[in-house]
Amino acid sequence: MAARAEAATVVTVAYEIRDADGRLLDDEGATVAYLHGGHGGIFPKVEAALEGHGPGHEVALSLEPEDAFGDYDPMLLRVEPRESFPDVLQEGMRFEGVPGEGDPGDTRIYTVTGITDDKVVVDGNHPLAGERVWFKCRIVEVREASPDELRHGHAHGEHAPEDGEG
Repeated sequence: MAARAEAATVVTVAYEIRDADGRLLDDEGATVAYLHGGHGGIFPKVEAALEGHGPGHEVALSLEPEDAFGDYDPMLLRVEPRESFPDVLQEGMRFEGVPGEGDPGDTRIYTVTGITDDKVVVDGNHPLAGERVWFKCRIVEVREASPDELRHGHAHGEHAPEDGEG
């Protein structure tokens, strides 16, 4: 019997994700491998739709903000002193945490959304927070997860997210 998406398997999907206007939000033909079973490697609603299915299975879902990138949180919009940032700075640049704050626990990614002579506006929301997205995928492969993947809580290998190496 062919492998099925279930706990302790790594599922590789070819996917496309589009905004509410139908614009493609990732590279054409994108793939991702994730550890199935509630480890957070893919949207939970998508994982639930893939549960028990094998290669070739397709799903297409409209995901509300709470099922995708979350609701927009105005508390994550911050105004910071310009001197806390590098000399070369432009809108759209992204930083892990706010430069100069030294809070090692702040792993949120902030995007620069405004710059004046003495202030910088940064937004810690995902760029798609508050947006409904359309997600379509097809299972390409299902395999048993390795002991290391299970221990680390994510898939390793060619199609795993960048942090999936260790």
